[in-house]
Amino acid sequence: MYNNKNILLHEFINLRVKIINSSDIYQSGLEGIVIDETKNLLIINTKKGIEKIVKKISVFKFTDGKNTFIINGRDINYKPYERIEKCIKLIK
Repeated sequence: MYNNKNILLHEFINLRVKIINSSDIYQSGLEGIVIDETKNLLIINTKKGIEKIVKKISVFKFTDGKNTFIINGRDINYKPYERIEKCIKLIK
């Protein structure tokens, strides 16, 4: 179960995402399903195909089907396992 406190501890793969703000005007407004994540990128499957979104210049709206979460890309600009480790330390 996702919530505002633990969303950063979970995998983003298979979550619906929309880029609500980006310094790259071509990426703002894109939406789709996260299919992969690297240190600097979220790779999403959109209606137009696969898009690579730079994390640190974007603000994301993730949806798990019931809840919506707004996340600044600078807060997740880590490898997935590094992000999870850092968040566990912050929560403790």
